[in-house]
Amino acid sequence: MSIETLSEQSEKAYALLKEDAEKIVKLIEVQMKNLTMPQCPLYEEVLDTQMFGLSREIDFAIRLKLVSEEEGRKLLTQLEQQLSALHEATMRARENNA
Repeated sequence: MSIETLSEQSEKAYALLKEDAEKIVKLIEVQMKNLTMPQCPLYEEVLDTQMFGLSREIDFAIRLKLVSEEEGRKLLTQLEQQLSALHEATMRARENNA
């Protein structure tokens, strides 16, 4: 496999992983706005399941050398930070509306 092809595949793999991370944020955002409280077991189960699935995807891409360990770790860290910020914003909004 040529270096150019490998680079293209790495870029595609990272883009797909980033897309999956964004889907998790949107799913959790909808769930927090419309369905449940963050302390709800259903919320926690969905979040845990989605995060586990993404971490497995990232591990797989790392083993195939499509993304580096650092890129994978960075993607998960960014997602965790986004979800934390979303959680905090939702809780503040609920407190202000109470």
